[in-house]
Amino acid sequence: MKRGKKVVEANSKVDRMNLYDVTEAFDLVKECAHAKFDETVEVHIRTGCDGRHADQQIRGAVVLPNGTGKDVRVLVFAKGEKEKEAQEAGADFVGAEELIPRIQNENWFEYDVVVATPDMMGVVGRLGKILGPKGLMPNPKAGTVTMDVAKAVKEIKAGKIEYRLDKANIVHVPLGKVSFDTAKLEENFRALMDAILKARPAALKGTYIKSLTVASTMGPGVRINVAKLTN
Repeated sequence: MKRGKKVVEANSKVDRMNLYDVTEAFDLVKECAHAKFDETVEVHIRTGCDGRHADQQIRGAVVLPNGTGKDVRVLVFAKGEKEKEAQEAGADFVGAEELIPRIQNENWFEYDVVVATPDMMGVVGRLGKILGPKGLMPNPKAGTVTMDVAKAVKEIKAGKIEYRLDKANIVHVPLGKVSFDTAKLEENFRALMDAILKARPAALKGTYIKSLTVASTMGPGVRINVAKLTN
């Protein structure tokens, strides 16, 4: 497949064999971004975990100090006073059983994160086969099953993101936008890595973080020197 001039030029700036320092890596990601929109900067963390074993799973959440640069839409399943708290905290959608047919029958996905109070999980559980594959199922480890819905909504709006292993044992997380300055991207990255390193499964033997790559939506991957982060 023929590649465009901008893609070829961006790829030529990255030494695939080199492991970059964090600051240098984000400078390069910003330099290589060439799309006409404000690209998302993502980190891809290849781990030595085997997610098929429950004791080697990684899942949690962290508030990025500078947010993600994205306006996150939050759906909250709650009733009564908790419904009111969610609305006042800035939730985009709040409801209960009446939302089920809308999601099941109308393919409604105009939200990025789903939060639920524990008493609503029986209702939300009916949507498991729909929300689960999209990564939208509320989970206590991610802080999205909670009675403190106001805090959850505010943190998500402020830049709280969830991290978890995919089937290839890789963690993919958005860190911000290309328009962020390098210092903000680096600060978000270090907050994420602190959380990831603390989440190392006790059952894991051998190398935990095998490789770290950062990239913008349309840009080439830039590999970060893991040894300098984990020593």
